[in-house]
Amino acid sequence: MTEDVRPYRSVLYIPGSKDRALDKVRSLPADAIIFDLEDAVAADEKTNARATLAAALAEGGYGARARIVRVNGLDTDWGREDIAMAAKAKPDAILLPKVGRAADLDAVADLAPGVDLWAMIETPAGILHAEEIAAHPRLTGMVMGTNDLAKELNCRFRADRLPLITSLQIALLAARAHGVVCVDGVYNAFKDEDGLRAECEQGRDMGFDGKSLIHPAQLAVANATFAPSEDEVDLARRQIEAFESAEAEGQGVAVLDGRIVENLHVATARATLARAAAITALELAQ
Repeated sequence: MTEDVRPYRSVLYIPGSKDRALDKVRSLPADAIIFDLEDAVAADEKTNARATLAAALAEGGYGARARIVRVNGLDTDWGREDIAMAAKAKPDAILLPKVGRAADLDAVADLAPGVDLWAMIETPAGILHAEEIAAHPRLTGMVMGTNDLAKELNCRFRADRLPLITSLQIALLAARAHGVVCVDGVYNAFKDEDGLRAECEQGRDMGFDGKSLIHPAQLAVANATFAPSEDEVDLARRQIEAFESAEAEGQGVAVLDGRIVENLHVATARATLARAAAITALELAQ
């Protein structure tokens, strides 16, 4: 699997306190797992959850799925020990909640050398400072915390997510400017497959790499929606072939299906094929 096109179609939250869930996810078709020590764990279970997760990560068995540990913030009683555990376990990334400035990542970077950092973008400050957060030298991913963000904005939940669109796009702009992964927020009604599909399609069309999920029942929809379709793969191949044929004839552009094909279209086509190949490789490795 090519590292720079690692798929993040489905990013599933798993409580770090639940042995059964930690075991079950080893066989689920998730591209990435967020092992959650924060919101999914009650205060009186935080210490036990940390030990439970440490044992599960040491046991391994998660295959090629990206392993991301969401720790508690350093402003809590548990954050420092969470980070120490994660630094020892060496997951693919440590996810810090409620990042409002790039400086919030500095202390975590010092406590967990050599481990990539991800940031939850879930506050107005996080949105307003998204560009500086995305520019942090240790940051490789951002996750939208749309529930917390909606609460902080005092906005209403709507199917079209209109009150959140500006925030989502600002975070995406920052992520794309600095080449980091950007994952859309959760869809709360996990039994509403049609609603989930619509929100996944919206997030895909906006440019997100994938969807964060709260239930295994959501995996199939997210995986299908954020993967290139057969038609998209076929078009990508034909665009490349048409452009290469035009180049061989000394032309700078090609025409395919009545549309111009230029260098930028070929770059997008190659990215589509690379993404499809990475998804196939990940699925074979699971």
